[in-house]
Amino acid sequence: MRTTTTASAIALIAALGLTAPASAQDAPAMPGEGKTVQPMTSGIAEEIFQHVVLFEGLRQLGYTVEDPLEGEYAVMHVALGQGDADFTGVHWNLLHQEFFENSGGEEAMVKLGTFIDDVLQGYLIDKATADEHGITSLAQLQDPEIAALFDANGDGMADLTGCNPGWGCELVIEHQIPEYELDETVQHNQGSYFALMADTIARFERGEPVLYYTWTPLWVSGTLVPGEDVEWLEVPYTSLPNNPDATTEDTSAEGKNLGFAVDEIRVLANREWAEENPAAARFLELAEIPINDVSAQNLLMQEGEDSMEDIERHAQEWIQENIEQFNGWLDEARAVEG
Repeated sequence: MRTTTTASAIALIAALGLTAPASAQDAPAMPGEGKTVQPMTSGIAEEIFQHVVLFEGLRQLGYTVEDPLEGEYAVMHVALGQGDADFTGVHWNLLHQEFFENSGGEEAMVKLGTFIDDVLQGYLIDKATADEHGITSLAQLQDPEIAALFDANGDGMADLTGCNPGWGCELVIEHQIPEYELDETVQHNQGSYFALMADTIARFERGEPVLYYTWTPLWVSGTLVPGEDVEWLEVPYTSLPNNPDATTEDTSAEGKNLGFAVDEIRVLANREWAEENPAAARFLELAEIPINDVSAQNLLMQEGEDSMEDIERHAQEWIQENIEQFNGWLDEARAVEG
């Protein structure tokens, strides 16, 4: 499975245009004509599809879309705050708030529309082990005997497939392990998330117990389906790094307290660029993709449709299936500049 983009693949994103029909006007306004836009992505292949949809909209407004820059989320926020990049489509509104504030906050950047809503994060285990041992809560892993069920390397501790450094989710996990008194029984395994998940899935397919962190939208929950193959674990109470009491955070989903705030992915833009390009900013504010559509596309990638040509085709197909809405976003964007 492809998990990062290559230089040639990145070039394809910028070079290939999609063929969605234009709006009904014979000569639609091109407010971006003669202007370039510099996007930035995380380099995670599973986040390219939604960006390609945005790139196509900006092209239809007349913009030249440069090859995307890549960087970890914290680096991405710094680049946007400093004006080295113009926008990204992968700002998690709550999870990345610290990155946002540390990179200039509202003076330097602007959060545009909700691009993907109701995104979740949390801990899961295989359903067979959950049912056999009655495991419903992460706190039950305080018991060394329960934790040892998920020991993959023989050290007696549960092996948690966790979150890459620099993503933001690792800060929550590293806070919660000692908070829930799991530091003696649970090992947070970090590295390349997708390589670790490949090993986790292989262990699941061998009938071995698994414990892992994941999020939606992502293909993982299409491969290990919650309620069928795996079960979400509850946390004993909500505690987050920047808000230990977490009295204002909504962390409940799927009928459980998952321990992570229910979030939304937003388009984040450099404020000066957004103010200078109101049509582009309006398009990025209006654009939205249902979470299930992103997860479905990610699953196609996991099943082998993971080339840049495949991703471009997925984006084109999505635009064609939602062309009335897509053209509506373009019409509203054009209207901003008359």
